[in-house]
Amino acid sequence: MDRTVSLPNQPDKKTVVTLVETNNTPSGLELVSSYQTNRVGDPMDLVSLAQQVQRADEFVRSNACNKLTVIADQIRYLQEQARKVLEDAKKDADLHHAACNVVKKPGNMYYLYVRESGQRYFSILSPQDWGTSCPHKFLGAYKLQYDMSWTPIEDVQKKDEETAIFEKLLNHQAALPACTEPNFDGLS
Repeated sequence: MDRTVSLPNQPDKKTVVTLVETNNTPSGLELVSSYQTNRVGDPMDLVSLAQQVQRADEFVRSNACNKLTVIADQIRYLQEQARKVLEDAKKDADLHHAACNVVKKPGNMYYLYVRESGQRYFSILSPQDWGTSCPHKFLGAYKLQYDMSWTPIEDVQKKDEETAIFEKLLNHQAALPACTEPNFDGLS
């Protein structure tokens, strides 16, 4: 049974309160006085119920907005990650298309130079190896990774340290216990 109630502090806003349906004789027997259970009580009871329903609606809406905000933040983060992946792929492809007279092998450093003609090429000789007789402009040094991506020399140490940690984890998988439930140890 639905009742529409105006709240005292918001007379222009109506709230619907749903009351439990009444049955004077459930299963054919009158268990209690229907007059006592079905009489209209204090009208403020309906107002209190309406206020409670309104507060619940506001909380539900607020919770939904908060969850949608988190999802929107995750979408922005994923978009940024996708942009970075595409930029890295373009950079790696550009470097793979630089001229080179040796077979490039993962794990080795290669040095990028540019000729006066504009041709970019990789060499296994660093500017230090050339000494003062370096014939072309040096653009940068890169390590070819095993996934065929390129790491600039300034990031090589960090990348190698990360790879060592991953290798250690892969080699000692028994050290990672199976966990079926969240583990919050050490967070308090």
